Amino acid sequence: MRGRLADIVRRLAPVALWVCVWQVASLVVGSGILLAGPVDTVVRLASLLGDASFLSTVGFSLVRIVVGFALGFAGAVALAFAGARWGVVRTIFSPALSVLKSVPIVCVIVLLLMWVGAGSVSAVAVFLAVFPAVFFSCSEALDNVDAKTGEMLEVFGVPRVRRLLAHVWPEVLPYLVGTSRNVCGMAWKAGVAAELIGSPMGSIGERIYQSKLLLETADLFAWTIVIVVMSWLCERAFVAVLARTGSWALRASLRVGRPRRTVGVGECGARTDGVRRGEVVLDGVTIGYPGRVVARGVRMDVTPGERVICSDASGAGKTTLLRTVAGLQPALAGTCAVGGAVTMAFQDVRLIGGMSAVQNLLLVIGSSRDDGARDRARELLAELLPAETLNVPVDQLSGGQRRRVELARAIAAPGDVVLLDEPFASLDAASHEVAARFVTGHLGGRTLIVASHEAGDAERLDATAYSLGGTAAEA
Repeated sequence: MRGRLADIVRRLAPVALWVCVWQVASLVVGSGILLAGPVDTVVRLASLLGDASFLSTVGFSLVRIVVGFALGFAGAVALAFAGARWGVVRTIFSPALSVLKSVPIVCVIVLLLMWVGAGSVSAVAVFLAVFPAVFFSCSEALDNVDAKTGEMLEVFGVPRVRRLLAHVWPEVLPYLVGTSRNVCGMAWKAGVAAELIGSPMGSIGERIYQSKLLLETADLFAWTIVIVVMSWLCERAFVAVLARTGSWALRASLRVGRPRRTVGVGECGARTDGVRRGEVVLDGVTIGYPGRVVARGVRMDVTPGERVICSDASGAGKTTLLRTVAGLQPALAGTCAVGGAVTMAFQDVRLIGGMSAVQNLLLVIGSSRDDGARDRARELLAELLPAETLNVPVDQLSGGQRRRVELARAIAAPGDVVLLDEPFASLDAASHEVAARFVTGHLGGRTLIVASHEAGDAERLDATAYSLGGTAAEA
């Protein structure tokens, strides 16, 4: 209680200081017309609050500013997403919005008065003031969305709507919240400025204009306080609702879309003939990245249901091999054919931080409304994690616990080929053994390809050792 009181005092002390400065300045000036003091302003504000027309005046301005803000915010976000999806959209609109952002709002308002009239000018002015700021902020956020998590969702065949809700929106949201704290105040300034110039009857701007004509400085300050308070209230309300959409989106992502599409046999993701489901064939493949070759002449022929482990030295290309098989990057040369859908545990942990372990599995295997999917997720995770961790957001778990959630997801997700990249990293010896038994116990006849440095993993997984050089031997 004492700490809360001290915090309140710290917040109010600067305000009290500036009120005192204001009062002293008004006494020095000695003219209520040039500078009304805080006492006169408060008296006039109390009079305004008791005026029968006060609520209608505030409501007139509030409705138009809120409408303009809502349309501008929603339109800017929609256009930013369209620009991220189709680059030509951003190319076309960015120059115009850059110019609009730099044009003085007064010039815009004068044009709007000629085009739309005084009654609608504030809503349109707010729209134009908000739109560029939100668009560029949202575009920047979309450019910085974590690509690695996007790759994971692509490998698991998570539908686009789920990716948007579970991954993209939560990462864009902090940018929009930060921008909203600025544009809410900007919206009120633009809206009232438009009303002041256009003077539509019954608006706050029109009342301020009348105060100016009649030299009623106390009225001007009183209405300014009203604007500041309304701006603050709108900002707090909107930001609170906007921030909540992150958790809403995560929950909604588990209720929409089908979690796994059926993938046919293919050439690293594309359909082809002659490859059985669960079969992986690489013939003279060069793996690597544009401008950088990691390994040449890679050959692999994994039959359906076979288990293979690659334990080559660090830097030999094990991760690049798995990425090529998963279809995340094309083979630079040769033929790579994969039969069916792929699931994968990546070398680095790629989970949705705001979701629990159970929810991370549901994202790729089913719906939160599907009791069977929920029960399966819990049963699998319970073999690897303590029960009290299953419903905790995964970003609160330890590195080893997150690794086990990754492993459970790769095994739980439907697929014909399971790829595990250093699956037992960050695990102690006991957890390592449990995780290895978990993989063999739930593989269910699927093809398994593992990259691991751990001695003994070939024996633990009953897998055939494979070398990127092309030599193979029974473990």
